[in-house]
Amino acid sequence: MFDLRSADDEVMIRLRLAPSDARYAGGLVPGSKAMEIFADLETELALREGGDEGLCAAYESVQFTAPLRVGDFVEGVARVVESGRRSRRIEARIYKVLGVDDRGARIHLPEPVLAATAIATIVVRTLDTPSTPAPDAATGAHAASGTA
Repeated sequence: MFDLRSADDEVMIRLRLAPSDARYAGGLVPGSKAMEIFADLETELALREGGDEGLCAAYESVQFTAPLRVGDFVEGVARVVESGRRSRRIEARIYKVLGVDDRGARIHLPEPVLAATAIATIVVRTLDTPSTPAPDAATGAHAASGTA
């Protein structure tokens, strides 16, 4: 399922889940945090592929496969698996790579635990596509043309 076009198409992010990430008893972190990590991975891929932050057009699937808790160290990886002219199909995964208990002691993980997966489509502005300048806030005119 994780077929690569090339090794350059993979991005990675690693972070520790903070107390501010918890929403539930026992320091449980909601799935929305995984979605935030997926969004950061998608943004980096869009920057590499098209030169700007791009836009997530759709999620084909998202699965939460293991709980995440405050103090966990997680690693997200994402890869472009299909490319259109402006769209990119991405497969992403989040792994728990290190856990801690309530006292801050390490929880032994014999191997990374798959915590979430996603398949998404992003749209990028290719470098050869000119961007439309934003209108001036005061006049409503476009800077390049002088028209409203």
